[in-house]
Amino acid sequence: MGDITGNLSSRRGRIQGMDSFGELQVVKANIPMAEVVNYETELKLMTGGRWSYSIEFSHYDIVPSHLVQTIIAQAKKESESKS
Repeated sequence: MGDITGNLSSRRGRIQGMDSFGELQVVKANIPMAEVVNYETELKLMTGGRWSYSIEFSHYDIVPSHLVQTIIAQAKKESESKS
């Protein structure tokens, strides 16, 4: 559980709670969608293949200022490549 919560935190996630249901451990967290695009592979490695996760939209939030320019530059690059 510590590896998973630490990994979520490193991805700008906010842990909302943890529960146990028999042998199952459940972590509830809010995390930006951009940070979980390839999360399935990493979660599989951390848990030895014993995992399951689900995602649902929660809300929009402000993008941290240190990421804004990177996002804008990437969007411009994608826009130019389509032209």
